[in-house]
Amino acid sequence: MSTRKLILWALVCGVLILGAGTFKLWQTSGSDARITLLQLGDSAVLGDMTVSVLEVTKTQSSTLVEVTMIGVEGADASSGWRMLSDGVVHEALDAPADVESPCTTTKQSEVVECVVAFTVSQGTPTIAYIRAGQQEQWATTP
Repeated sequence: MSTRKLILWALVCGVLILGAGTFKLWQTSGSDARITLLQLGDSAVLGDMTVSVLEVTKTQSSTLVEVTMIGVEGADASSGWRMLSDGVVHEALDAPADVESPCTTTKQSEVVECVVAFTVSQGTPTIAYIRAGQQEQWATTP
């Protein structure tokens, strides 16, 4: 094959790649993906559970998040909670012994107010709850 034909094929392939990239950008530009941050005290409904983050307290040994939950009888109340801090997503831990109301189980018709514990966080954490394929996040402004 001659050099001219190779250059021509390279140009055709480049144009095809450029066209595919343009189509992909056009395809994704219509998506309605947006992230909303709720404020402390705001409620969110995820599947059959209604949850709210009331307060975030930092101690020497952990970050304690006071939450309310209602909607499901006997579900693990600490499951589904996450904390984004220092660029890392942290899972909920077992609450320290001195916590008055650690999260254990939820109730269907009674609001459960409890505390979810996380590792010590630096900076301002974002608290997230994931259930039924949905996620909501709360900003914890200082």
